[in-house]
Order: sequence, then structure tokens, then C-alpha cells
Amino acid sequence: MKLEKVTESAMRWYDDACGTALGLELLGERWSMLIVRELMFGARRFSEVRAGLPGISANVLTQRLDGLARAGVLVRHGAPSPLYELTPWGYQAEETIQALGRWAARSPAHDPTLPLSAASMMLSLRTMIDRTRARGMTLTLGFRFPRDSFVARLADGALPIVRAPAAGEVVFDTVPEVLAGIIYGKRPVDAAEAAGDLVFHGNRAGAEAFIDLFHLPEKARMPHAPG
Repeated sequence: MKLEKVTESAMRWYDDACGTALGLELLGERWSMLIVRELMFGARRFSEVRAGLPGISANVLTQRLDGLARAGVLVRHGAPSPLYELTPWGYQAEETIQALGRWAARSPAHDPTLPLSAASMMLSLRTMIDRTRARGMTLTLGFRFPRDSFVARLADGALPIVRAPAAGEVVFDTVPEVLAGIIYGKRPVDAAEAAGDLVFHGNRAGAEAFIDLFHLPEKARMPHAPG
């Protein structure tokens, strides 16, 4: 089969036929992959995307959204205040984001106490769950954050999560950073409640069993510096 050269106006960074090189051209610009992360649970308006990425400027966000749209990763719906939504192909980037997240979490430089968005917290649950231990468990969980809410339905190792009013057998009402401390730092639910950081509703035993499905991976061993 003859391979045909594809020409396009976009500047190439690497001039390399490897799919990894093209993937970096599509998502490797600063903020691009995090924008995709923010859209992973459905369409969002410009202001909603920016709220999840407080360090990005409006100008840069506009540029990245335009670039991702030209690349076919997302589409715009409506005007003058459009919704931005991933294409079916764009949603498939979740596997890449998850793999990168699992790999990077092994770095000694990973700091799980830094700020994170609601979408980032929810995606981390889908990424870090121990699916083997979760088999046979069934639980519906709601997560209510100041500007967003989600419902997760744990069933036989799978954890689909949708953006919806928080409801279920277990409901966490808090901010993403506190939830991360409970899930990954194993901060007791009772302690977070007592400190006023969490409002909890529902099955405490179920919540504890769910929390026990998540553990940060062992850190990679760094080579010793010569000397």
C-alpha cells in the first residue's frame, strides 16, 4: 500500500511520522490537555472551562479552544455564548490522560495537596480505582461541589460518572481538595465533618468501602546523583 503525504497549514513541531509526535502536536501545547480534561464530563461554556483552570488567561483559552476545534478534538455549539464539547474522537483521549496521570503519580514531585478542579477530581476516581477490588461492589454516590455536581454508579469494577444533581446512597458535599484528602490522604470522614469541611449524607460503611478502593501508587525510585 502506498502511503500518501498529508499536507496542512498547521505548523509541525517535530516533522515525525510517529503517532506520539502527532499526539503532542494535538494536545501538547500548554493547557490543551487540561482543557480536554475539563470537557470530559460534557459540554461547558467558556466561563465554566476557565473556572476549572484559574491560571489560564482568557486570550490563551480562546486560542487553545480554537486550535482544538480546528484539530477536530472539540466542536462549538451555538452563539453568542457557545458551548464547547468534545467530539467522539476527543472523548477517546481519556485513556491517554488516565495513563499519563497514573504514570506521573509515581513521581516524587507529585503533590496531591495542590488545587484541583471538580472535573479533575472525578477523572482521578475513574483513573485510580482498584477495579479488581471493586468487582462485586454496587454503590451510587453523589458529589456536590460549589459550582458542579456529579453522580457515580459503581458496579462490578466500573465507575461511570455523569454531571448531574448529587444524589445516591452516599453524598459528599465539599470542595475537590477536601475530597482528595479523604480519598487519597485517608482523612477520616468524621474528622472532615467535625472541622466543617464536609457535609456527608448516607451509608458510612459504604463510603468507607468506596474510599478503600483508592490508593496512590508507590513512588518511583530515583537514581542517586553521582558524587
